[in-house]
Amino acid sequence: MTTPAAVALCFLVRDTGHGTGKDLTNDADTDLAADVGIAPAAAAGAVPFGQEVLLGRKKTGFGAGKVVGVGGHLEAGESAAQAVCREVQEEIYVTVREEDLVPAGTVEFVFPARPSWDMFSTVFMTRRWVGEPAESDEIAPQWHPVASLPHEHMWADAEHWLPAMLSGQQLAVRVVLNPDNETVATATQTPWLPTPE
Repeated sequence: MTTPAAVALCFLVRDTGHGTGKDLTNDADTDLAADVGIAPAAAAGAVPFGQEVLLGRKKTGFGAGKVVGVGGHLEAGESAAQAVCREVQEEIYVTVREEDLVPAGTVEFVFPARPSWDMFSTVFMTRRWVGEPAESDEIAPQWHPVASLPHEHMWADAEHWLPAMLSGQQLAVRVVLNPDNETVATATQTPWLPTPE
């Protein structure tokens, strides 16, 4: 049995009209989870997360041509948070600190027709970073309105979890793909609570 690849994803979120991430030296934002809209577990209903999210067109490798979140595989000894900070820097040239990541949940991707593609992804959101996202050899970043994500250009699974996580829901998601490795056979969601790494 193949062990799923460990992956971490980060979605940068901003209000419409903001050109860059928040200044990380600003100590006024003490409750980042509330700032970005992550709802407390006891809250009844989702809290709007933000108006624009940074996605990118994958230029090479797995998923080339698709619009995806920024992130990648964990390297030996890395936590998911460490990996996603490194990947964001490598892929779009901005700096995100671990303490500015808001855990949003996990997504397990199961490819029965190609088990070597199975992945277990840890998903983070952030409103705080340093730098302006720029294109790399791997990703061409672009801001998209949260209300109209480009699902037609994304992996088919994204519509089953990304809007919910962007709205503040913390979820554990399991997506099983059909034999075509593109369309979704099943997608299940359960509430998720972060655990210390």
